[in-house]
Amino acid sequence: MTERIAKYLARCGVASRRGAEDLIVQGFIKVDGKTIASPALNVTAQNKITFKNKPVVLPENTLRLWRYHKTKGLLTTNKDPDGRPTIFEKLPEELPRVITIGRLDLNSEGLLLLTNNGGLARYLELPSTAWKRTYRVRVFGKIDNTILEPLKHGVTIEGVKYAPIMAELERQQGDNAWLLVTLTEGKNREIRKVMEYLGYSVNRLLRVSYGPFQLGKLAEGGVEEVPLRILKASLGKELMEKLR
Repeated sequence: MTERIAKYLARCGVASRRGAEDLIVQGFIKVDGKTIASPALNVTAQNKITFKNKPVVLPENTLRLWRYHKTKGLLTTNKDPDGRPTIFEKLPEELPRVITIGRLDLNSEGLLLLTNNGGLARYLELPSTAWKRTYRVRVFGKIDNTILEPLKHGVTIEGVKYAPIMAELERQQGDNAWLLVTLTEGKNREIRKVMEYLGYSVNRLLRVSYGPFQLGKLAEGGVEEVPLRILKASLGKELMEKLR
């Protein structure tokens, strides 16, 4: 069976389809010993495919998912041109090649999901999947729930439309306020931009859940695999079979 090279790379856990296309354009992918420059190529499991000169093969196991507690000061990227530390430099060596489901920016922390399956990453990142992401957010200033009320209807900031956001005050702590914020889109720096729109600066942002998966008591920098039975219950048998 033949399939597009980007889809094959995603199934192998190299990157999402879009990410795989970027890797191809950057010259990191070889097929049968030749560097390819375009994703417009069909391949089979019989082709010898490498990523940065390392063989790419379909994982023997079914798709897998891990919870990771990202700390501040790490980038969610494979490599930073400025030499800043990335999450992939901090992951345990025994972990197989994984990709992230969504991102957390340099100064954000908390739950980040990792998977060996590019198709799963793409599916869970899509706004149409509508999985809720919940964050504990600390902002500087006095705040109450009436200020947060308009976010329920969505807002437009500098021409960018943000879907409805559920935000409520957890507690006021001196000059800082802790909020519980839930969204489904997860646009780039969405929470920080929305809070700035309301006149508040974010000084801490911690993701505590992504869909049914919780940060819980996972230690900073800790990684734990989601048991297969829980993964099946969360995704459903049909999706599990489709993504294999």
